[in-house]
Amino acid sequence: MNESMNLIMKGRLKRRRHFIVMTSILTLLAFALCCTMLMLGNTIYPVQDVIRVLLGEEVKGATFTIGTLRFPRMVAGLFAGFAFGVSGYVFQTMLRNPLANPNVIGITAGSSAAAVFCIIVLHASHAFVSVASVIGGLATVFIIFLLSKGSSFSIGRLILIGIGIQAMLNAVISYLLLIGKQQDLPTAMRWLSGSLNGSKMENLYPLIITVLILLPIIIALGKRLDILELGEQAATSLGIDTDKTRLILLISSVLIIALATATTGPIAFVAFLAGPIANRLVGVGFSNIIPAGLVGIILVLASDLIGQFAFVTRYPVGVITGILGAPYLIYLLIRMNRKGDL
Repeated sequence: MNESMNLIMKGRLKRRRHFIVMTSILTLLAFALCCTMLMLGNTIYPVQDVIRVLLGEEVKGATFTIGTLRFPRMVAGLFAGFAFGVSGYVFQTMLRNPLANPNVIGITAGSSAAAVFCIIVLHASHAFVSVASVIGGLATVFIIFLLSKGSSFSIGRLILIGIGIQAMLNAVISYLLLIGKQQDLPTAMRWLSGSLNGSKMENLYPLIITVLILLPIIIALGKRLDILELGEQAATSLGIDTDKTRLILLISSVLIIALATATTGPIAFVAFLAGPIANRLVGVGFSNIIPAGLVGIILVLASDLIGQFAFVTRYPVGVITGILGAPYLIYLLIRMNRKGDL
């Protein structure tokens, strides 16, 4: 008996060490990419100049470039990537399906449709677009869950309805672009592609504040989230109020991903890829909310650097993440079809 307990304890300690090591590596990689974003550009600035600018010193040339252009871009990628990664992980874990993420089931499409309507039709301010994006995301979630409820809740039905809603909303977006005025189209198209271009600090505060407020709530519910992955009956038998837990996680995740979408546009596949990559790297046994968020940051910042400097033409970050994510989606669909999960 004691030997069995010792083996269990050793296994837990090993998993905990692996979790700490991999999370630390992901943190260091995310930090390195943040530094690279600030240093790299048409002019490459040394680390000491970056530090001086961040400390408030006036450095000729560097103050404007780093403080006004690169720093907001880096912060936008940092918080948007984290929001996409965390939200995707929550949805995939809560609904026990890798396809059940905000990109695939239409939540980001709902936020996008609301935002494009504000840009094209209402010519609204950025603050109004952010509010409309959140409302659009929440309304889409409500409609999807309402339509998928039926006599009993079905994850497969939810995913199929979500894909249908996404197609419908994409058609609405296409129509809005068709009727939009010529001067509004570049803004809408740049936003729809998922881009960090033109990021300004004053536009980032709603996303930053929302993530900082809601992240502790999501982390606090991390253990319950992992129990939800076991199924409704198992979670209920362990004393989890599944409806309340799912509602809080749902609203929190939709809020942060809707604000991230309003800030940078729908950066493709980050919410889809972050969770599976984090699970593969870190393993199971602990809540991977933070690792998924860190993977989201790495995907966004690395893709933005690739889009800026790896090609002759500069591409928005969403184009690069789309290239990375599309093959994985096809692979996942083929694998799930073979297993009979579709």
